[in-house]
Amino acid sequence: MKLVDRYLIGQFFRNLALVMGSLLAIYLLIDFFERVDNFLAAELGMGMAVNYLLLKIPLIIEQIMPICLLLAGIITLGLLNRHHEMMALQAAGLSTPRIIRPLLLAATTTTLLTLALSQWLLPPTMAETNRIWYEQVRQQSAKGIERHGRIYHRGAEGLYSFIPSEEDQTELHDFTYLLRDGDFRLTALITAAKASWDGNRWTLHNGQIKSGDREGREFGSEIFQQRQMELPEKPADFFLPPYALAERSLSTLWRQASSPAASPRRQEARLELHKKTSYILLGLPLLLTGIPLLLWMHRGRGRDLALAIPAAAMLAFITWGLWSVGQAMAGAAYLPPALTAWLIHLVAGGLGWYFISRNG
Repeated sequence: MKLVDRYLIGQFFRNLALVMGSLLAIYLLIDFFERVDNFLAAELGMGMAVNYLLLKIPLIIEQIMPICLLLAGIITLGLLNRHHEMMALQAAGLSTPRIIRPLLLAATTTTLLTLALSQWLLPPTMAETNRIWYEQVRQQSAKGIERHGRIYHRGAEGLYSFIPSEEDQTELHDFTYLLRDGDFRLTALITAAKASWDGNRWTLHNGQIKSGDREGREFGSEIFQQRQMELPEKPADFFLPPYALAERSLSTLWRQASSPAASPRRQEARLELHKKTSYILLGLPLLLTGIPLLLWMHRGRGRDLALAIPAAAMLAFITWGLWSVGQAMAGAAYLPPALTAWLIHLVAGGLGWYFISRNG
């Protein structure tokens, strides 16, 4: 690696650390004052609040990384222009794309590290912060979990186990219900190939009912083709909260998104996988579009960064807004997830590189 490349990469990482540290401190400070009353009301103390915020740092880093990459690149090139180093490099025969190449390399490396963080560090820390916030602070105990494609739910009178239908949330496949008494002894076991909800009651198809006495000894078994039953829970009670899907690693989402068509929650995993990876990679097209903006403002407005940084922030906000609209349309099934997730990258990145090349 040439000396100029090492210099530019070093400048980029120094500015990245400065920007990230500043935004991280602001984020933690705001989040602390928003949530500290909840922790105190739950009598958990300041120590638990600080622990919660520290565990949330990986998630914050993932959320602010795209804007950090954009601002780090803008500040690095802005300082080069301000100190006439950009002019010196161009006078030495280096083109604008050649000068920018080390910055793109550094941004790509940082993005790959963020992907690694999202794969290995973020899932356990996010699961712990959700547990602290929802179970300890808000006293909302989770009643359901998902393991290997099945959902297990603790109901008011028994335990449920089933495979959810991807197409219809009112249908449950491979349904099992264990009914217990007040002393938590098993009194009945109900199994069915399918359970469907018609808005008022459950209908079980191709199943069996086994009953036991108070000591748990089986004394009856009944096979049925179709049976309507009154159960305490409705379909809305079973399905996991939105944050449960966000706790999964990228590899887990990939396996679920690539599973056979009949597998449960495949579409949700596909949406979440495109959403997470495209957001992490959003920093690269932001940087590619922000650099031409800086060069244009430098020629027209001089070497002052006072305009370049707000303009870059506005560019990031507009790009993020378009990306968010695309995600909402994909979630509503109006557009394919891959198209809405990656179209902004192709358009913004392509236009940015085109204008960079025009600068010579």
